[in-house]
Amino acid sequence: MTNPLFYAKIILFGEYGMIENSQGLVVPYSFYKGTLKFSELASEFEKKSNHHLQKYADFLATLNLPGNFKLNIDAFKKDIEEGLFFDSNIPQGYGVGSSGALVAAIFEKYSSEKLSPDTISKDNLKKLKAIFGEMESYFHGKSSGMDPLICYMNLPILIENKENLDKVAIPDHASEGKGAVFLIDSGITGETGPMIQIFFEKMKTEGFRKTMKEEFIRYNNACIEAFLKKDMNPFFKNLKKLSVWAYDHFKPMIPESIYNIWKKGIDSNAYYLKLCGSGGGGYILGFTKDYEKAEKMLSGFQKEVIYRF
Repeated sequence: MTNPLFYAKIILFGEYGMIENSQGLVVPYSFYKGTLKFSELASEFEKKSNHHLQKYADFLATLNLPGNFKLNIDAFKKDIEEGLFFDSNIPQGYGVGSSGALVAAIFEKYSSEKLSPDTISKDNLKKLKAIFGEMESYFHGKSSGMDPLICYMNLPILIENKENLDKVAIPDHASEGKGAVFLIDSGITGETGPMIQIFFEKMKTEGFRKTMKEEFIRYNNACIEAFLKKDMNPFFKNLKKLSVWAYDHFKPMIPESIYNIWKKGIDSNAYYLKLCGSGGGGYILGFTKDYEKAEKMLSGFQKEVIYRF
């Protein structure tokens, strides 16, 4: 039996805002994926992965998962002894859910209860998110559980607020479309922990809390609403505001290599950039009505188109 593949994820909207109850829109990204496999552990990568799984299994053994879910840790540990490793091309520290895919793969294989993403209820989605938050806390200290949930479901998810989330349909990908959502490689890896620390420090000041609530969350939610309706004029209008806001308030999270092109996009209106995940490195998200034009302006940077419209 082939083990299922678990894809990476991309937070299109809602990074940091979801901590403060904004909406979020997260989609799977099939270019990167991972799966659990057995091998003789001949390569360094396989050995390292197997060793990490051993340590992770010890951590999972200490958890009491909420609800009726149980993980068969004994079977997991036995498989690790027999050469289990996580075969993944998902880059770490790039904001695309490397630990999320691993958590989803382990849950799928060792959970006592099997769920079908197509028929899962809204209530079970909430339970799963809580379970995944516990399981992923090993990697980030604190986790919302959102990354593993997206990787597990392999469907776009709309986070309505801290309590509610649901499956959602995004507009069809138009392979011939001029417009695009794309990733830019900043060339350095980012670490989630320190970036979230910076955010919480900023949240201690009243001015930042106020602008977060009154501006960031408003623009963010308006972008999601317009994107889902494929209403591109209000979408780009709010996206520009969001990009300007991030440039002013999320400076520490924007990799230095990206400062100038971020500003260039705002000034020229040729494209707009935003963080992909917590920032600090990894990927940056770009949106443009004319990808050919944006691509020329961003020559020298490695880019990947993830969606056309």
